[in-house]
Amino acid sequence: MHKVARIFIGTVALVGIAAVAYAQGGAPSDGKSMADASVKDPPGPVPNPANIPFIPPDKLAGMFAGNGEQQIKLFGDPSKPGMYGVLIKWDPGKGSRPHFHDQDRFIYVVSGTWWVSSSNHYDPKLSYPMPAGSFVTDLANTVHWDGARAGGPPAILELVGMGPVKTIQVDDNGKPLPPRQPATAAR
Repeated sequence: MHKVARIFIGTVALVGIAAVAYAQGGAPSDGKSMADASVKDPPGPVPNPANIPFIPPDKLAGMFAGNGEQQIKLFGDPSKPGMYGVLIKWDPGKGSRPHFHDQDRFIYVVSGTWWVSSSNHYDPKLSYPMPAGSFVTDLANTVHWDGARAGGPPAILELVGMGPVKTIQVDDNGKPLPPRQPATAAR
C-alpha cells in the first residue's frame, strides 16, 4: 500500500508540474484569448490557403455528382498506399450489398441516418440506424452492408482509412464472390 501511495503522489505531482508548465507556455503574452471574440463580431481575413487549405461547404456539397453512392476524395487515395479520407453520400433508397474490406475503416456520420447491417443476408428492413454524430469502425475482413433508407434524407459520412483497400462482395454464406468482370462493349 505504501508503494501505491508513493506512485499516486508522484503521478499527481507530475500532472501538477505539467499543468503549470502548460499554463505558463500556453498563456498568451498579450493576454488575449478566443473568449475575447464573439460570433457576433465580423470574421477576420480569409486564411492563407498555403497554410490552411480549405473547401467551403457550398463548393464541397457541389462536388457530389450522380445518384446512389457518391464520393469526394478529401485527401489521399483509397487505391494507393497511405492514409485517405473521403466523404460518402448515400441517396435515399440506395445502398451496398454484403461485402467486407481488407483494411479497417473509420466512419463518422456527418448528417442524415446511415443504415447498417453485419449480416451476410441482405434484407434492408433488418438494417440498423446510425444517426448523425455516430462513429463506426468497419473492422477488416468482417461482413457488413449499408446505405440510406427510402423516405429519409441522404446519409453523409466521413470515412478515413489506410490504402490500398480492397472491397470483396460475399454470398449469403459470407463466402467471397468472384470479382465482377468488366462489361464488354456491344459490337
